[in-house]
Amino acid sequence: MAKLKVLFIILLIVVVAFSAGLFAYLSGIGAVDSDDTEDVSVVIPQGSGASAIVEILDDAGLVKNPTFAKINARIGGYDSLQANTYIFNKSMTLPEMMKAINTGDFDYISKTAFRVAEGYRLTQSAEALASVTPYSAKEVLAKWDDETYVRELIDKYWFLTDDVLDDDVIHPLEGYLFPDTYFIMDTEPSIESITELALDRMDAVLTERKSEIENSNYSVHEFLTLASIVTKEGCATDEDAAHIAGVFVNRLKKDMSLGSDVTVCYIFDEDRVDLKVSQLESDSPYNARKVSGLIPGPICAVPEIAIDGVLNYADTDDMFFYAGPDGTIYYAKTNEEHEKNVQAHPWTEEDLEQ
Repeated sequence: MAKLKVLFIILLIVVVAFSAGLFAYLSGIGAVDSDDTEDVSVVIPQGSGASAIVEILDDAGLVKNPTFAKINARIGGYDSLQANTYIFNKSMTLPEMMKAINTGDFDYISKTAFRVAEGYRLTQSAEALASVTPYSAKEVLAKWDDETYVRELIDKYWFLTDDVLDDDVIHPLEGYLFPDTYFIMDTEPSIESITELALDRMDAVLTERKSEIENSNYSVHEFLTLASIVTKEGCATDEDAAHIAGVFVNRLKKDMSLGSDVTVCYIFDEDRVDLKVSQLESDSPYNARKVSGLIPGPICAVPEIAIDGVLNYADTDDMFFYAGPDGTIYYAKTNEEHEKNVQAHPWTEEDLEQ
């Protein structure tokens, strides 16, 4: 009987000790402060192991007990830890943070968004980037226009050629940043690293269509130039993108001017329908109302719908088109038909103000 009592006491001590140890362990990997939800940015470098990550979290004040945290790191099954910049807070437990890092949980990844909108001129993209980084739009544009930097990019990307450095080209990278939203993960991103996000995306889009572009009658630079004009003229639907491209191709084949006012807008870095006569008479090589053939380079960010529209341009006899105030595009084979469309669907002062 005495032996049973001793065994019971020993067992009780073991249970109590185990429970105390388990409580201490669970507490040690718990939240540092359950009431503190202030964001804490943590950078996890490539190749970091679980123990190293615990140290990084500890340095950021996110670990309650480093010893128990490292035990959890060893036994937690964290076998696919992903480098990135994460946003945590002190109300999170260690397992919650480690799980987020192990899965690359998008909800916890730093997401500073930089958006290149469809039809954006490079100046507008520079302003967009400046709004989410420490750089000014002037600094961004200066980097994008820097010949030395552009030559480095030409060496890296097959679709960038010396054509972008032609003396008549206003901005070498105009039309080459693919329109999309880019999430900047670095806490101190460089203009170069962000630029390459957009160029990598363009690389993927153009590489998928590389053979088709090579089989067209245009160089990549000419192709994107035409696609950019289609973009600004209106490509809300696949049909309009292809039809507008078909009209332009017809005019190019006849060595006519494209007659596109959006190219004049580009010269003056603005978007407007009611261009001044002095603007329309500009002698810039970008004025497609006056010069025959293609202008020196793209005028905006080019979406896939315009790229595919040029690749699959409509087989049409139309030589003119006109965008009405409601967005409808009217096509015509002759100038007389075109003028009738313009007169039938005029822009009013109210339309221009909207």
